[in-house]
Amino acid sequence: MNTIIDKQYFSEKVVKLTILAPDIAKNRKPGNFVIIKIGEKGERIPLTIAGADIEKGSVDLVVQIVGVSSHKLSALNIGDAVTDIVGPLGQATHIEKVGTILAAGGGVGAAPLLPIIEAFKKAGNKVITVLAARNKDLIILEDEVRKHSDEVIIMTDDGSYGTKGLVTAGMEEVIQREKIDLSVVIGPAIMMKYAAMTTKKYNINTIASLNTIMVDGTGMCGACRITVDGKTKFVCIDGPEFDAHKVDFDEMLLRLSAYKDMEAKAYEKHISCKTQS
Repeated sequence: MNTIIDKQYFSEKVVKLTILAPDIAKNRKPGNFVIIKIGEKGERIPLTIAGADIEKGSVDLVVQIVGVSSHKLSALNIGDAVTDIVGPLGQATHIEKVGTILAAGGGVGAAPLLPIIEAFKKAGNKVITVLAARNKDLIILEDEVRKHSDEVIIMTDDGSYGTKGLVTAGMEEVIQREKIDLSVVIGPAIMMKYAAMTTKKYNINTIASLNTIMVDGTGMCGACRITVDGKTKFVCIDGPEFDAHKVDFDEMLLRLSAYKDMEAKAYEKHISCKTQS
């Protein structure tokens, strides 16, 4: 049974679930993800593994409530079990000592970023992390990120915490005073697009972990396809990490928006039914 053993709300719309999955906990590496299903006919949800405890046999998953399935998952409590959890999936992050890492996490992107910066730090790198969100309440895992970073910069759109401004402003601040050997960016697609544009100006190698639409997670459905350096790639098996300077983010953004209206209507109907019941 893949039972939930801990639950923590970061905000009204963001929750961390700790789920028993011994085999996944033992074999996962930074950058890997899982696919979860709630109910026999439920939607398959891809979630990056934010952490794992081999002794407990558990994995940490951070869920942002955006639609029906994520709402159902976040509504589960300690003692409940998910119907299915499959993983670890995807290609793990290539970890080596390169020098100075500039890591940037936007919103819930801090969750998948955490095990990556931990691994880079353990490999002997200097790690400078920029965490960004719309406001203070949406900055997550700050304490954990600080444990594995030499420096942490906080950026908020409204200036309610840290420095007012976008993630790119925080990144440029670091780039102007440090020699950066590698940048890792994870967050909303639009954030990763502009972060990649920023590092490209300075010829800094940059990795982006992509969050496309995904169904089966094995490369058969094609839902997660993207264009990288003019070639079709599948995020589930070729990624989720790619050279950020070669990703066609405009195409990715168009594909991500394809079902937004349908998703919003389904979510409204779901919430309405829950309220009436």
